[in-house]
Amino acid sequence: MVNGTVQQWIYSLVTLLIIFRSEGLFVNITYVLSGVAKGAVCLDGSPPAYHHDKGHGTGVNSWLIQMEGGGWCNNLTTCLFRKNTRLGSSKRMVENLAFSGILSNMPQFNPDFYNWNRVKVRYCDGSSFTGDVQAVNPITNLHFRGARIFLAVMEDLLAKGMKNAENAILSGCSAGGLTSILHCDSFKALLPMGAKVKCFSDAGYFINARDISGAPHIEEYFRDVVSLHGSAKNLPAVCTSRLKPDLCFFPQNVAQHVRTPLFLVNAAYDSWQIKNILAPGVADPHGFWLNCKLDILKCSSRQLQIMQGYRLGFLRALNALGPSSSRGYFINSCYAHCQTEVQETWYRADSPKLANKTIAKALGDWFYDKNPFQKIDCPYPCDKTCHNRVSDPNVHPFDIDI
Repeated sequence: MVNGTVQQWIYSLVTLLIIFRSEGLFVNITYVLSGVAKGAVCLDGSPPAYHHDKGHGTGVNSWLIQMEGGGWCNNLTTCLFRKNTRLGSSKRMVENLAFSGILSNMPQFNPDFYNWNRVKVRYCDGSSFTGDVQAVNPITNLHFRGARIFLAVMEDLLAKGMKNAENAILSGCSAGGLTSILHCDSFKALLPMGAKVKCFSDAGYFINARDISGAPHIEEYFRDVVSLHGSAKNLPAVCTSRLKPDLCFFPQNVAQHVRTPLFLVNAAYDSWQIKNILAPGVADPHGFWLNCKLDILKCSSRQLQIMQGYRLGFLRALNALGPSSSRGYFINSCYAHCQTEVQETWYRADSPKLANKTIAKALGDWFYDKNPFQKIDCPYPCDKTCHNRVSDPNVHPFDIDI
């Protein structure tokens, strides 16, 4: 009887795996070898890369460019570590990457963009594609060339048909979501005059807030990133002309000047921001916040009160967007980070909703000018549609703990 139960369980598991594989899409890598001669290289000097699933039917001249996320490196030590990972070298990247959520090729999973040209641009520079330092230290052999990578990849895609784009979106998650804000107008400038071009940032609206000890940790961290990578000259001039360059790495100081239509998806209690901006390890040496950061259900009443204050600070920073109808936003009260590349939070019956719309529906309607969308959720824990993140303390993702 036990053996029969085990066999049935194994059969069910194999069946589920087969279904998953049949529904999943794996897209081959493309190396931008032409970029090497231009100095457009990853931290270790390897060529930049992307994955492209070609559009078809009505989507043949529509392009969704998704910039990969994965934090930043702010000094030689962190960049040297990163150089030996997929976030610093195309030699370490998988050749076939799974596309899901906003990158899915199935209409039932991605109704508005399934037949577009969908591109995932790999992230290997550590500066949200803003760095450009000509000199290379012969000892570290680190290359800080993120801005060159961005341009080389876009030139390669233009040559492969994006020059004929009728619709285009520059999007991204986390550090890639910040990229989509910082490069939004320059992306539009590369495309045909008559094209409908908009930008979309998922979990990329990082705010300038003090940590629980009162220190400006994230501001100092971004200052180091901008300085090390030589990013200042590639940040929006309308911002750097009036503020210190490192402050122009914060979307709240840039977004109001973005001329291209921009849509933001962000959790007001973004799990990355709670872990790294509000309660970074350096501000919590005794680890009082550790369990809370792993699972919001384990937060004390005092910790939740502090997080409610962080939400209010986030909403004040969001006001920098301005009232323009060309802006859209979906700000839910989930404990989450990056909700568009995972099917369960992008478009499914039980996906997070605001005004009874999923993220996919809200973004699609906004892009096609069917309906504007500017919604902010009620405070935690009111939203029962959330998929709150529960982290494994034994797993150390690349994009946490700065």
